[in-house]
Amino acid sequence: MQCAKAFLPLLIIVLAAACTPPAPVFKTTDISKVPWGGDFELSAHSGGRIKSSNLQGKVVAIFFGFTHCPDICSPTLMRLAGVTRQLDESAKDFQVLFVTVDPEHDTPEQLADFVPKFHPSFIGLTGNAQEIDTVKREFKVAADHRQGEGGKTTIDHTGGVFIKDRRGKLRLYVREGTPVEDILHDVRLLLAERA
Repeated sequence: MQCAKAFLPLLIIVLAAACTPPAPVFKTTDISKVPWGGDFELSAHSGGRIKSSNLQGKVVAIFFGFTHCPDICSPTLMRLAGVTRQLDESAKDFQVLFVTVDPEHDTPEQLADFVPKFHPSFIGLTGNAQEIDTVKREFKVAADHRQGEGGKTTIDHTGGVFIKDRRGKLRLYVREGTPVEDILHDVRLLLAERA
């Protein structure tokens, strides 16, 4: 009888573990354990301010770039547009945010002329230099302004995409050049989770 009593708690633990769904297996980099990537507020290309916490309930992809980027930004936004189109009905629960690293040039008007060309649901975000620096620090984003060809300023910047789950928790880092199919796979896994 003593042996049966001692065995009961172990049996309960084993059964509980068996009923716990396995953690999702992502194709991109799982960064769920990082303590950074929190809430922020910036100005939207369509006017007004957007707080990232107000997007809870959606899976949110955050990409840092600038509108005159010669190589990284357009292909990345095109891949995110491909993901959005393939989500069909669940696309309403997926939001792409494009955060400028060049607030001096990327006004709301400039962003409005650039970001929606990739997908009408995408939102371009800007702010003053201090606000942008705060958000870059929160997401560990590097952006190095330098003189390019012909005296034009260019910006070397972090090329990956950060993805938050429906609860507003930073979960994934998508490396530059990741195929649409891999991003789509992971976004669908996050969309399947409850908020």
